[in-house]
Formats: sequence, structure tokens, C-alpha cells
Amino acid sequence: MTGRPIWRLLLRGLGVYLPGWEMPAGAVRVRNGTAPPGFGPPAYLNGDAGFGVQITGRRKGLEPDREIYVRGRENPSFGIVVAGPAAAIGSRVVDAEVLMRFARRLTFEELFETGDADSVPYAVRGARAVENAVFLDRAAGIGLCAEVDPATRALSCPLYVRIGGPGERTVRAYGAVAQPVRSHS
Repeated sequence: MTGRPIWRLLLRGLGVYLPGWEMPAGAVRVRNGTAPPGFGPPAYLNGDAGFGVQITGRRKGLEPDREIYVRGRENPSFGIVVAGPAAAIGSRVVDAEVLMRFARRLTFEELFETGDADSVPYAVRGARAVENAVFLDRAAGIGLCAEVDPATRALSCPLYVRIGGPGERTVRAYGAVAQPVRSHS
């Protein structure tokens, strides 16, 4: 997990939005049916789709902070780190699809220049090129990371984050482990 772009994006985001906090050295593995210490509600594990979180409320109009990162020159891929209340996402259940849709919308809004029609194609290309998204809600103590598989283009949330309180200043990362496929022959 620690060699993937989503991990590097998570560490960048933690450095920007939680400077001085103890960063995770790796991710604790989570399987369906197995709950390591610290893992649990509002997070859940949904097989190959990875993690999701259940949010108690949803509100439009909240503007979370965001940082956009670009990798590559010829065929760039975008990553975005968003920090703010999870209610800003606008859904009570946040999974890979919901988080990526939110991240792409924020990326479009960031790249689009009101009054400049020439910025529309660039903003659309940028939004479509978002392949990694990290959302951090410090107040709720949670984070969720979504990525696009480069080979299959499938969306998943392979990382869930627990953010400790101000006295603890620690961050724990949990990595989704898909259930093995069993043959019934």
C-alpha cells in the first residue's frame, strides 16, 4: 500500500492539514468480518469496493479546503486532497463513487474561470483526470481515500483514516484487504 500514489497523496495531505501530527508508517489490514483496534463506525468495509463511511448529516454550501496535485506531463493524472466537514460531500453514505464524484466536481470548480470560456475544456479534462482523492475531516476524526485502478479503471477506497484528538496527535491508516475468491468446483 505504501508504494501507491494514493498513499503518497495521503501523506502530503496530512502534512498540509495536520502538520506536526504523527504520520502512519503503514496501514493496518482490515478484512470483512475482522475489526482491528480503532476500526469501526462510521466506517465499513464493502469487499472489493473498499471502505465507505456513514455520515450523520449532509449540507450543501460548505466549502472545504483543497489542494490539487498533478503527476506526469504527457498524460497527466490529478489528485486532490480535501479537508473539511464530511457533511460537505452531500451524501449520508460516502464510498469510492461518491467521493470521486465530489473530488472531480471540486477540481472542475477550481480549474474553471468564470467568464473565460476557454477554461471549460481544461477544467473538464482536469476533472476527468482525477485518479486519486483524499478527504480528511479533522473534527469527526476520519478520512477516506479513493483511487482509480490504472489497469481496470475500477474505483475503490483502499484506505480509511482515523485522526486522533488534539491531545493524541496521531493518525492511523487502515488498508482494505479483498476477500479471496474461492472456487466451488
